[in-house]
Amino acid sequence: MSLANDPPRSVSLREVAQRAGVSGQTVSRVANNVPNVAEATRERVLAAMKELGYRPNVAARALRRGAFGSIGVVVFTLGTLGNIRTIAGIVAEAARRDYAIELIQVQKADSDATEGQVSSALSRLGQDAVDGIIVIIESHLISKTDLRFPEGIPSIIVEAGARPDRPSINADQSQGARLAVEHLLDLGHPTVWHIAGPVESNSAREREQTWRALLEEHGREIPEPVSGDWTAESGYRAAVEFLSRGDVSAVFAANDQMALGALRAFHEAGIPVPERISVVGFDDMEESAHFWPPLTTVHQFFEDAGSLAVALIIDEIEGQAVSPGVRKVGTELVVRQSTAPYRR
Repeated sequence: MSLANDPPRSVSLREVAQRAGVSGQTVSRVANNVPNVAEATRERVLAAMKELGYRPNVAARALRRGAFGSIGVVVFTLGTLGNIRTIAGIVAEAARRDYAIELIQVQKADSDATEGQVSSALSRLGQDAVDGIIVIIESHLISKTDLRFPEGIPSIIVEAGARPDRPSINADQSQGARLAVEHLLDLGHPTVWHIAGPVESNSAREREQTWRALLEEHGREIPEPVSGDWTAESGYRAAVEFLSRGDVSAVFAANDQMALGALRAFHEAGIPVPERISVVGFDDMEESAHFWPPLTTVHQFFEDAGSLAVALIIDEIEGQAVSPGVRKVGTELVVRQSTAPYRR
């Protein structure tokens, strides 16, 4: 049963094609004002669009400017700080450039389900009125997921490793880890203990590899890291384990939430931060400035990654060549009150 105030159902490109008796490609050519369509066919498609109410405002705009003025965004999950901030950057830059955003969230699941969901989302966008596609997906899923991008539609991957066939954008994880570890070593700490991120995360792996390489470079002991799952609870458990192993003076946590859990563990053990133990996080979530003590952390410019993705996709839409490979977005160390010089 449909109520009078229900939103109108979206009409698909396929429905227009069936009504006009043409292929989906022909409908797309008409909507994009591509010239190699017979005039009678063009009129039939336009009539079908009007009859079905196929996004007439978008179609009219497409006829005027040769593009829909819309960018599709596929995001694996909205449950992470990075994805939320990246989307904020995408939306802000798209609005500034007079583009609309069509967002599809793919629920987190096992790798087989993820592959099907991502492929389905990309296929759906290929049939909708979008000029380009941005995919925000955990980098470790790239190797497990066969991302079948629609032919002829520009696409960008955000927060992922390099792919030989298209451009991608990621924060400079290695630079950020280097800033964190060097800060603690410069304060005189004999070594740095590490709460790592999940083993399947490429971002976590880059941070851990850089931490390990720096300790080796400086000839320091490399304590065995503990892998968490990005939650404060896992950071708490890791810190408790560290305290049971030996004399800890400095901890680098792979994200701010795990650093928060570590702060609690040290507080419960009666070990003051930063007087006895210095702690550095990663991400610079808004709340990190309000931890006690306020957290020294690595700031990631997620919004910049989102705006860069939009700028690159619009360059491609407008016919400019955009080479494949990773564009690195820099990081910055934010020093607060959770770190101090080594005092023992």
